[in-house]
Amino acid sequence: MALATVFGGSGFIGRYVVTALARNGWSVNVAVRRPDQALFLKTAGTVGQVTPIAANIREPSSVERALDGAHAVINLVGILYQAGPQRFDAVHAAGAGAIAAAAKKAGAKHFVHVSAIGADPQSPSRYARTKAMGETRVREEFGDAVILRPSIVFGPEDDFFNRFAKMAVISPFLPLIGGGQTRFQPIYVGDVASAVVAAIRMEEAAGKVYELGGPTIYTFEELLRLMMSQTKRQRLLLPIPFWLATLQATFLEWLPVPPLTRDQVSLLRRDNVVGPNAKGLSALGINPTPVELVLPTYLDQYRPRGHYNRD
Repeated sequence: MALATVFGGSGFIGRYVVTALARNGWSVNVAVRRPDQALFLKTAGTVGQVTPIAANIREPSSVERALDGAHAVINLVGILYQAGPQRFDAVHAAGAGAIAAAAKKAGAKHFVHVSAIGADPQSPSRYARTKAMGETRVREEFGDAVILRPSIVFGPEDDFFNRFAKMAVISPFLPLIGGGQTRFQPIYVGDVASAVVAAIRMEEAAGKVYELGGPTIYTFEELLRLMMSQTKRQRLLLPIPFWLATLQATFLEWLPVPPLTRDQVSLLRRDNVVGPNAKGLSALGINPTPVELVLPTYLDQYRPRGHYNRD
């Protein structure tokens, strides 16, 4: 079996990418800082098909070891907020460039870099600016790299629907930052994994950028209402202007796991949807999965007790 190395393979998107690769006949190295936390992925394939391996993008020698013999390399490493040595510039830009350079040096034939819709060097968000810098660094080091830019990704372990569903269990209201009119195009995590596999398989994908979104565009408010409909917990939706959200985030971002940062508020000022002329899932031969088909598989757990099977 050909070898694929997946950096960040134990994360939300990573576990689906590793599983998809294994099902498509790849041997997979899961390159993570803590291999012990990726042992659950060994069951994603046959015995010996999936191997967690220690790699830190700030340590070149560990990156080189993870790439030894790799035919394809996938970079999923990213952070939503900065903490300690984990800085946007170091992870999204320098780290992505270092992995791409090492992959080229190791003789890898394919490189897939997962970025994000909204990656823009002119963005007011540092997250989005460094995502754009990462794309540039990858292109400089590995010209045929395929760049995938997903909108908000949903699935059983997601940090969007789960977060607000948990909030609805204990809070009488949910915040609508900026009035809740920011638009998103949620994409199922399984479709992102399929896109990674297709990007490797399709020769014509080399060097191209694909923006990944689901079949429907929703406002932030519509997504919260969809979540409440599924969990049977109706809550007051409280509009919060951007200036007030920024003020609140000034304090919240000091928490160990911040629920909101000023940078995230900046991101919410722009829509997060596939561009009108962008190549998307269809160009990769994938039919997007509707949100409504997947939410019941994991949001039912947040329904009031005794309400589980009443539909």
